[in-house]
Amino acid sequence: MTAPHTSPQPGLRERKKIKTREAIRAATYALVEEQGWDATTIEQIADRAEVSPSTVFRYFPTKEDIVLTDEYDLLIMEELRSRPADEPWPTSLRYVMHRAIRLGVKDDPVVSRLRTRLMVEVPSVRSRMMESMSSTGRLLCQAIGERTGRDPDSLEVRVYAMSFVGGLMEVSMYWAENAHEGDFEALVDRALDVIEYGLPPENH
Repeated sequence: MTAPHTSPQPGLRERKKIKTREAIRAATYALVEEQGWDATTIEQIADRAEVSPSTVFRYFPTKEDIVLTDEYDLLIMEELRSRPADEPWPTSLRYVMHRAIRLGVKDDPVVSRLRTRLMVEVPSVRSRMMESMSSTGRLLCQAIGERTGRDPDSLEVRVYAMSFVGGLMEVSMYWAENAHEGDFEALVDRALDVIEYGLPPENH
């Protein structure tokens, strides 16, 4: 997924920040694969990424944030805002999610599998993920408000947004719990169907 063409290109300073974030993430993923989550320390991550431990913490407040934080939320919001004004809201959500999946899952399947596996296996990662859901949910509430004219702080909008965000988390957990079998994009479609139409008949 790319940002709308009107978005300015990042400057040198921002590109350096992105490069540093990616180096820290890559170091973390490699170390976790080699020796496991608990054995991996911030000092080891910093050494592998060739930065100081304080730099790691400047970019990521916790070790869990290294594997959970990405730049996709803002891109998704931009994509939602760029969809046609008369497009049904569920159609817009589905379109944007498919683009996000191709960027975040299909383009880097090894990392995607590691992240979702850690969500299942490591309680602190799962807990931090649930905390971060509230931030994503607030962004989505704003996007829904802009698109529909509804109050983004209304109960209905908040419930809808968090149902969506929570549903995506459950898809990730389900995928990892089932050894990453099946197509992640198809699983997300099933979740979006439930959010849009409700539970299907039991024998569906």
